[in-house]
This record gives sequence, C-alpha cells and structure tokens, in this order.
Amino acid sequence: MVDENQFFREATLKICGSLEIEKTLTNFLSYLRQFIPAHALCMLIYDPGLGVIELVTGAGELGKNIVFPSRIPMPLAAKKTLDDARTNPGRIPHVDMLDRLSDSELSRPSGNFFNIPDASALVLRLELEERWIGFLSVLNLDGEKFTQAQADLMGLLNEPFAIALSNYLQHRQVLQLKDLIADENRYLHEEIKGQAGDEIVGAGFGLRRVMDMVRQVAPLASPVLLLGETGTGKEIIATAIHNLSPRKNAPFIKVNCGAIPETLMDSELFGHEKGAFTGALSQKRGRFERANGGTIFLDEIGELTSGVQVRLLRVLQEKEIERVGGTEPIHVDIRVIAATHRNLESMLAEGKFREDLYFRLKVFPILIPPLRDRLADIPILVQYFMQRKAREMGLMQIPTLAPKAIDRLMSYQWPGNVRELQNAVERALILSGSRPLEFDDFGEPSNKKERPLDWPGKDSLPLDDVISRHIMRVLEMTGGQVAGRNGAAHLLKLNPSTFRQKMRRLHIPFGRKGKFLSSSPRKEKTGNTM
Repeated sequence: MVDENQFFREATLKICGSLEIEKTLTNFLSYLRQFIPAHALCMLIYDPGLGVIELVTGAGELGKNIVFPSRIPMPLAAKKTLDDARTNPGRIPHVDMLDRLSDSELSRPSGNFFNIPDASALVLRLELEERWIGFLSVLNLDGEKFTQAQADLMGLLNEPFAIALSNYLQHRQVLQLKDLIADENRYLHEEIKGQAGDEIVGAGFGLRRVMDMVRQVAPLASPVLLLGETGTGKEIIATAIHNLSPRKNAPFIKVNCGAIPETLMDSELFGHEKGAFTGALSQKRGRFERANGGTIFLDEIGELTSGVQVRLLRVLQEKEIERVGGTEPIHVDIRVIAATHRNLESMLAEGKFREDLYFRLKVFPILIPPLRDRLADIPILVQYFMQRKAREMGLMQIPTLAPKAIDRLMSYQWPGNVRELQNAVERALILSGSRPLEFDDFGEPSNKKERPLDWPGKDSLPLDDVISRHIMRVLEMTGGQVAGRNGAAHLLKLNPSTFRQKMRRLHIPFGRKGKFLSSSPRKEKTGNTM
C-alpha cells in the first residue's frame, strides 16, 4: 500500500524543485522506481504550427544518442486528433495505459523514433487551468504492463508536472529572448561602428587633431563638450569617444534636446513614477537611468530649459537623479558627452545658460572644424559616400567622377558641412544614371568664406535679437510712437498692449525712456507712455 499523501508531497518537491527540467526528471525517476517499474521518462509538447511533437527532455534509459529537444513529425490522423484536443482536452485520456507504444496513433511516432515500439507506457495529459500543455510518458522498456493502481498513482501528479513544464517553457522563452536581445545588441554595436566607424573618414587629415583629443579623453570618465557647426559630425565623434572608452559594451544613449517638447523633458530624461501625472500609467525609466554604466550623449545642449539645466548639474555633481513624482534619489554611473552648434558664451551673457553648468560641461571641449576648413578631406569623403550610397541604392557598380568634379566641390563653401556633402553625393547618384558624377548644381565657385551667424567668435543672432532689431527699426521710423494710426504697433499689426509687453520682455525702451529720433520727431501721447 502507498500513502498517497506522502507520495504526492515527496514527488511534488522533486518535480517543482528546479527550473532545470532534466535534473527534475532524473530526481523524480529515482524516487518513482520505488513504486513503479519505470526505466525512462519523457516530456513532450505539441507544436500545432509545424504539426510536430517536440521531445522537450527525457531521463533514464532512452538511448545515449538522442538529442533534446527533438521534433517528431506526426501523421495526418494524429495531427487532427491533437488539434481537436487543443480545444477539447477530453479527447485524450487523462492517464492512458499503453501495452505497446505502437498500439496508439499518437505514441507510435515516438516509439519508432526511440526504436522502442514494444515498450509499455503510462501517458499523462498535462493540463493546467483547463489548458492542455503537453504529455509525460513513463516507459517500461521490457514491455512489462502497468497496472491501474500505478496509473492512478501517476494521475495524482498531473498538476505538479503541468506547473513544472509551464515554468520550464516560460523560462526557456525568457532565455531565448535574452539571447535574441544580446544578439541584436551585438548587431547594433556593429552597425554603430559601421556608421561612426572605428576609422573615421578624415581622421588622418582634417580631423587629426580632433581624433588625437578623442583618444586622450576616451579612457577617462570626464565630461566632454563638442562644439561645431551643424553637420560637422558631432554625433560621430561622440560615438567614437564611447567606442574607445572602457564603457564601450555598456549603453550609449543619444538624446536630441531640441526635439523633446518642454513639457516632456523631465519625464524623458529622468523618468517618472506611476501616477506622477495624468497619463503616467506605469513607472518609466528615463534616459539617464537607461544609460547607467555607459554614456549619454546630449545633443543640442543649448536647448535645455533652465529647470532641466539645474537637474543636469545635480547629475554631474552628485551622480544622482530623481524621477518625476519620486522621493528617493537614484544613483547613476554615467559619462556625459554634450554637443551644441550655439555660442554658449553668448547665452551665458544673456542669462539663457547656467554658468556653473557650462564650466562643468567644459572640462574637455573639442572644437570640430567645418568642412571648408578641411577641404583636403573632400575627395576621400566623396569616395566614401559614393560607395555607401551606391550600396544603399542597390547600384550594380559605383559611377565615376567627371573631370574637375572634385575641383568644383572643393571651391564650394559647404555651409551645411559634411551632411550637405553627403546629400550632394546622393542627389548626384540619383541624377547621373550611368554617367559620371558632375556636381554642376552648386553655382559659381565662391571665394568668400562665410561663417554662420551663431558661431563662437561672431555676433550672435538668435531669434529674439532679430525681432528686437526689427522693432527698433520700426520705432525709428515712427519717431518712437507706439500706438495710434502712425504708431509702430499699427505698422506691425499688433495690439499696442501686446506690443508693449513684448518690448518689455526684450528690454526695448519706449515712451519717455525711448531715444528714437527721426527727421521730424514725434512726441508720444501721455496715454502711450509706461
């Protein structure tokens, strides 16, 4: 006589004691042999998409040459029975006693696969929460028949085995996803290296000094500030710094500060807690948390609001962030690389950028020269972009360059820098057909070297400055008159009150404080003064 309660308790501990299903079956088989003449165990699942039985694992004397998992194609009749059993598990017995594996259309393929068609078996239909999961086969290789009492004893273990199989399948899926993510991560790293390049185009010529600085600072954890006009390749240099650093296998998170709406900036950078604001349905990790252990690249750093600048300063000083709606600081280990095309020193003078943050970021500034200052790089850049764009466009062969094409390109000033050159090559490839690339759409060569308006060392012209100058010209035209038919507000099609508020914000004097003179000065009425 068997104490069913004790049997169930001891068997369950062995069945559910490990996620390693092979170890589970081996331990259970040793225990089971005290009660049932079992030589081997086999766990199986059905794949309806492929119409096959998958041998998940086995234990005991199943043969040394069996590789798990293995797939066994099912005959059409067996496949139909299994498909019906998915919606109606009762079509398959809860515990089926087989004198020979070859006696059943469902077990015959497995018997032939193991070359044990005459083995007797107890087959458990594993079901959990009214959902059929798979099978467990208890095998006697000598053909000794099992009894009903032994079948009833095994029937007690349906749920423990169903739970063990379900846990194993979920654990296997997690491991597969983990391998997939790791593989995609390796692929993306290779893609980044392919785009940024372990060998940056121009590194030995116009960018030699830049690359020397990159190699100096890359092994360190110091912040880096990349300065350069739009299109000079600041992101590529930032990627090179990360790839040459000890953090190269850790995350590299890119943030375009100018592309994130002001209302979402805190949430995107620092994350938020569930319920922190309307729409915060779950906890969210911000970009700084995702970059933990690696590098965060803050492009267009000059676009950050004053509030975010304060929180960024805390990250640099304390290495801590706080999620929106959170109360506990979160430690982060990150390296910050910032970039901008704007004149931060002018922004400091205007109070638009924090001085303490500026000097924190400017530990190691790197100025990336514009393309017009490294014209020697143009030939190699053109060849690189021709090869890359030709592959992307599926061209059978790379077109050649027309005579004097490089001379024409080197005489152009390239206000859009390397990005403009890349677009020019792509446009030329589209227009050329099979003809040599001519680049004849840049107009006459210009010897005038123009620099952008908002560039270190030149006068800054942000939008507010342009508006201020225009308002002051209009006030000069009206002799300082703001309102009235001939006033500046009327000419600019603005409400006088709105116009005054705008001038106050821009610190433009008007009324009695104004000093705008014309050939026939007009005095503004008392009602129009501040």
